[in-house]
Amino acid sequence: MPNPRLLIDQPLAAGATLTLDEAQAHHVGAVLRLAAGDALRVFNAREGEWRARVIEKTKRGMRVLVEERLRAARACPDLDLLFAPVKRHARDLIVEKATELGVARIRPVLTQRTIAETVRVDRLALIAREAAEQTERFDAPEIAAPVSLPRALDGWESARPLIFADEAGDDEAQAWGGTQGRAPPLAQALASVAGAAKLAVLIGPEGGFTPEERRLLRGLSHVIPVSLGPRILRAETAAIAALTLIQAVWGDWRQG
Repeated sequence: MPNPRLLIDQPLAAGATLTLDEAQAHHVGAVLRLAAGDALRVFNAREGEWRARVIEKTKRGMRVLVEERLRAARACPDLDLLFAPVKRHARDLIVEKATELGVARIRPVLTQRTIAETVRVDRLALIAREAAEQTERFDAPEIAAPVSLPRALDGWESARPLIFADEAGDDEAQAWGGTQGRAPPLAQALASVAGAAKLAVLIGPEGGFTPEERRLLRGLSHVIPVSLGPRILRAETAAIAALTLIQAVWGDWRQG
């Protein structure tokens, strides 16, 4: 197996000695079970990935020597995931898989039908960090503090199309006054924004968006309602399905 990876916030350069913080030292020593002399890889989004070696392990911490650069850093797509917080296990899964699929920012949004409103940003950041170390990317996605859906949409950057997973059918759309009817498939929507350099995806709560929220979203020119298929998906399934298709169609289009 390749040497384990560790995301480091400190500058990386050949010959540099890193003193790991308590949490990282515990992870490397107790979880990864590395001892003095063992190799690992350290990385960040600025200096890329480097071969390193544990040079000292004590009860108080750990020191690591950076040896040589293995890879230059590459940027992930400029892709945001907005999602309504769900129960803890599903929420953790969304953050983990979004990190694996290359999302740059994860933004919890509170909708009218959101049930789980308490969001520990520090916990989600740790999950994202651990997923980044496992998935060969060079950074962890930014985790934003939760805000209401109207606030998230207020002042939205028009150059970033917002793909909105809308499960409403024709009958429901007409019932609340919608005129567009059923949303097109996500693959079709992606083709319509192929020239965009940045993108965002919005996944709603388990109970779906309310008619008022759909009217708000469909009334914005930069919002694109899409369908994820004929079946109603759980929130975590919808997020993974949407991000997987985006990666398949667009790929990591902003790689450095």
